[in-house]
Amino acid sequence: MTDANKTIPFYYSMSGDGQEDEKLLEPIRYILQLSGKQIRAKLAKAFNYWLKISNYRVQEINDIVNMLHNSSILIDDIQDNSTLRRSIPVAHSIYGIASSLSAANYVLFIALERVVYLHPGATKVYMEQLLELHRGQGMDIFWRDNFICPSEEDYKTMTIKKTGGLFNLAVRLMKLFSTCEEDFSSLIATLGLYFQIRDDYCNLCLDEYTENKSYCEDLTEGKFSFPIIHALTSNPDDKQIINILRQRTQDIELKRHCIKLLERFGSLKYTRNVLKELDSTARAEIERLGGNPLLVKILDELENWDTIIKKRLRIF
Repeated sequence: MTDANKTIPFYYSMSGDGQEDEKLLEPIRYILQLSGKQIRAKLAKAFNYWLKISNYRVQEINDIVNMLHNSSILIDDIQDNSTLRRSIPVAHSIYGIASSLSAANYVLFIALERVVYLHPGATKVYMEQLLELHRGQGMDIFWRDNFICPSEEDYKTMTIKKTGGLFNLAVRLMKLFSTCEEDFSSLIATLGLYFQIRDDYCNLCLDEYTENKSYCEDLTEGKFSFPIIHALTSNPDDKQIINILRQRTQDIELKRHCIKLLERFGSLKYTRNVLKELDSTARAEIERLGGNPLLVKILDELENWDTIIKKRLRIF
């Protein structure tokens, strides 16, 4: 093991052999070499403004959530046939699909092992949120693979389960150690929608996403993302976008044409307006809950995306 690798966080089973774990979890170590946005850790810290549990417990819960997140990365990249993740080749292109799936599943159970020792009520929370996450992920794949365009409401229900799942898991686990009895589910659902719709938008429009993934990867995947759903439902007689999506194309010029269609149909503007509404809804809910400067700061930082995106849109 190199000195550089020793500095990378790693997940060992509490009951296993460390040297064996390092062999079994090489795909996990690989994706850990480049950190993501750490938005889940920031959100946990922000919610702790209300929950007021020990930093030690927050870190324990963050570790569990990060395990699940990194497990999902390995699986998502296989399910989506991705080529890049965090600017590097996807793990399964190097370690193979079998080893990557094995590592992803193993980490799920390492996380469960820690959950069992965390709190008597933690296992039930873990089970419920993992079931919801897989229901959301499953419907997303079902629509894509069966070529069924969901309604906007169905998309939102799926996203709250899928993207909001890990947010909700972290907060629910934290609440096990808190005296705070406030219901944060509405705020978490709004934040989950905001982050996923923003991600859908940026995948199609923002150049910096090309550095982390292939150009407009959602189009190659054939994904029914939020702007695509709006375009298809508001312009049912125009078959261009649905036919482009059907091809799972990697053609750059064809993708650029699709983006221009999304702009012409008003789908990108509609998505920007929905994001502004979600931002306002989240801020109002934070205020109703008594205010939270840490969460507001996160929203303020993300709010800058509007100005940045308008300057860097591929089609302008």
